[in-house]
Amino acid sequence: MSRLRIFADNAPDTPLLDSRDGDEIARELGKLGATFERWEAAQPVAAGASPEQVLAAYKPDIDRISAERGFSTVDVISIAPDNPNRDELRSKFLDEHLHKEDEVRFFVDGSGLFTLHVDDRVYEIECVKGDLIGVPHGVTHWFDMGPEPRFVAIRFFQQPDGWIGHFTGSDIAQQFPRYEPNAR
Repeated sequence: MSRLRIFADNAPDTPLLDSRDGDEIARELGKLGATFERWEAAQPVAAGASPEQVLAAYKPDIDRISAERGFSTVDVISIAPDNPNRDELRSKFLDEHLHKEDEVRFFVDGSGLFTLHVDDRVYEIECVKGDLIGVPHGVTHWFDMGPEPRFVAIRFFQQPDGWIGHFTGSDIAQQFPRYEPNAR
């Protein structure tokens, strides 16, 4: 189940808010200019579906959000626990960074933890199957897929070269707990 926890950026053990209510998550993230939506497939998506089948199942929502936000490229990424590069892939996103375009991900399956750092607050969003999150350009954040990542996600890009992270050099991401999906 989706979850939002908000912390003071100097108190990683004491949430100021802990919510699993989708409407509340959307409201709180909306205050930051971030997006949180829940989508359902227009047609069934079976395990092992091709990227084309995944995109077809969510075409109406993909077309809507692409038109609203000017996305020119959409793809599907799938990472399983047996991926031999899982540690390298995980570490790529664990440090605080920002992008010069919005980062939008839709979780077709599995889960991951997006953490946004805005002013003196940290917003930890556990995204699960059916969740779309949109992090506005310029908002510092990090992403943790967990030690045994398992997710399929649709990624949206405004630029043809896709995801480019600009790292802040801050160690704040190391001050907050790592994502352990089974421990939540």
